[in-house]
Amino acid sequence: MAVIIALAGNPNSGKTTLFNALTGSNQYVGNWPGVTVEQKGGKLKGQSDVEIMDLPGIYSLSPYTLEEVVARKYLVEERPDAILNIVDGTNLERNLYLSTQLLELGIPVVLAINMMDLVKKNGDEINISKLSKELGCEVVEISALKGTGIKEATDAVVKAAKSGQSQRIVHKFDKTVESALEEIEGMLTGVKEDQKRYFAIKLFEGDEKISEQLKSMPDVSTVVKRVEDAMDDDAESIITNERYTYIASLMSKCYKKVNKGLTVSDRIDRIVTNRILALPIFVVIMFIVYYIAVSTIGTVVTDWTNDVLFGEWIQGGAESLLESVGASDWVISLVVDGILGGIAAPIGFAPQMAIVFFFLSILEDCGYMARVAFIMDRIFRRFGLSGRSFIPFLISSGCGVPGIMSTRTIENEKDRRMTMMTTCSIPCGAKLPVIALIAGYLLDGAWWLAPVMYFVGIAVVVISCIILKKMRAFAGDPAPFVIELPQYHVPSIKGVLMHVWERVWAFLKKAGTILFLCCVVMWFLASFGFSDGAFGLVETEDSLLRYIGGAIAWIFVPLGFGTWQAVASSLSGFVTKEGILSTMGVLAGLGEVEEYELSMHDQFAAFFPTGIAAVSFLIFNLFDSPCLAALSTMAKEIGGRKKFWFAVLFQNVSAYCLALVVYQIGGLILGEVAFGVGTVAAVIVLAGILYLLFRPDPNKKASNIAANAKQAA
Repeated sequence: MAVIIALAGNPNSGKTTLFNALTGSNQYVGNWPGVTVEQKGGKLKGQSDVEIMDLPGIYSLSPYTLEEVVARKYLVEERPDAILNIVDGTNLERNLYLSTQLLELGIPVVLAINMMDLVKKNGDEINISKLSKELGCEVVEISALKGTGIKEATDAVVKAAKSGQSQRIVHKFDKTVESALEEIEGMLTGVKEDQKRYFAIKLFEGDEKISEQLKSMPDVSTVVKRVEDAMDDDAESIITNERYTYIASLMSKCYKKVNKGLTVSDRIDRIVTNRILALPIFVVIMFIVYYIAVSTIGTVVTDWTNDVLFGEWIQGGAESLLESVGASDWVISLVVDGILGGIAAPIGFAPQMAIVFFFLSILEDCGYMARVAFIMDRIFRRFGLSGRSFIPFLISSGCGVPGIMSTRTIENEKDRRMTMMTTCSIPCGAKLPVIALIAGYLLDGAWWLAPVMYFVGIAVVVISCIILKKMRAFAGDPAPFVIELPQYHVPSIKGVLMHVWERVWAFLKKAGTILFLCCVVMWFLASFGFSDGAFGLVETEDSLLRYIGGAIAWIFVPLGFGTWQAVASSLSGFVTKEGILSTMGVLAGLGEVEEYELSMHDQFAAFFPTGIAAVSFLIFNLFDSPCLAALSTMAKEIGGRKKFWFAVLFQNVSAYCLALVVYQIGGLILGEVAFGVGTVAAVIVLAGILYLLFRPDPNKKASNIAANAKQAA
């Protein structure tokens, strides 16, 4: 029977780095039963009978966030064989708060103090043996980043798991509190002896969810009231204070901090979290990331992938092979132009995606992105969102599906729905190839377009949230946001590469499944149709796709891309955003490798009459409803069919209005669009957006009237 080890710790404590080091490639990702918080598990390297379960990062076992609820339910109900508690040694006091709760569960615990290299570098000292004695569990020094102490921690926790013996509870609270807890323990029935203290504390605190884990609920109100009166505080605050009092005594005995003034992290933070400089620094960093990915290294690798790998080797080789075996023209067209040509368009930009993910992973792992979330909390709070919403936005830069799923961490249901509706406005990895194509082939290689679209996405989120917050369905104060700011450190290259591979591999799998089907369908629609009264292989101008796109092209004429090719490409984007390039590749005939760049430019330029029309096309496809995978996830998460369809309508109408304003007003300024009915419509739309943006919040006015009426009464 497999031994199960639960990995528990605060966010940013190095838990993910340690999990990757312990499991390597033996990982799997899923969802916790009934919820969509990510569940990661894996086999311990070299020991197939030991399974590591990575719990969500939490600050306590109180049911304040979904992660805390999920982690607690797993630990109490599933009861792993042991817990490996990862503690940030540079922030020991804050991290030990969770440790005191884990030790009360009656499960063997091994404490792994991480980032010990930084602790020693700072000149601080932690008395490991004394801390172990005071806590009543084994304590091990590790550095997950440098790989030191990991084997010792692993051996200790596996040994503890196989022994099956939980540690003795050493820490004690005030005599009055301890007396009350003993009294409550005596009331518990059907609870194992080593779990009684945990349940007694939760009953004392008045934990609302504890009833789900107890067969019978004793009445402890009299006991709790007696202690609250004696200590002149509420029960939950009493326990919190007792924990920190105990932790303070631990710190005085086991921790020696050398006060050298400001640390390197503190000095960096004085600049990067500065109220004035923080946002410009973030903008510059993201511009650099996209410049490298889109205009320099990324361009070289992408050109080689498109021209040589796919153009000369794969497509050219496939065409020669099929011709040599006497394959018919339609088979050659299907394989070379339809499948290979369609898939080559988005996959050719995978290197650029990998470079973006590489830099984002470095920024995440070094601790900078935690600062960005803190910075964004100050900004978002003005627009009705908390910094918690930035986490889904950040994740959505990779893929909208996990971005939508991560909104489950937002306690406020209104904020959660609003974040879910807007998070896909941040260009995901699948949209990056579309941006790169428009920039590279229609705007003379404008590298700046990618970072501009990233920040336009943030602007769209902010504007949307301001407008939505003034609606009754989304009104209310933003949820509180707490985040640990870890010390800056050099990221693990192995961990960074694993993050990059996970994201790129997810894209490649989609290319091999959904994109494959999309390419085949689009090739069929673009290659077959009716000609001379008969159905069969026809020129693109007579294809089924030509008639489907042409039938609805009038809708997009005010946006500047009323050609059937552009409309057909947009339609495929509703299935998968990479499908936009696949369809454009099929319609442009990218199999002509010898004149690849020239033919791409000529064909795609024929889709759009002007440069501003291409930008309008890009704007619409970036900010309309996301791919089917993201939409299906949102349908499950948003909590109702009406709410889902409102979200879809809001996304598509917003994208249409934004593209209309950009094309009509932007085109008029650039001299590419003449003044007309479309311009008038765009001005009216812009005026409407500005009104919704700057009008007084009717909900605040109503709440003020209600408050005044109540005060008068």
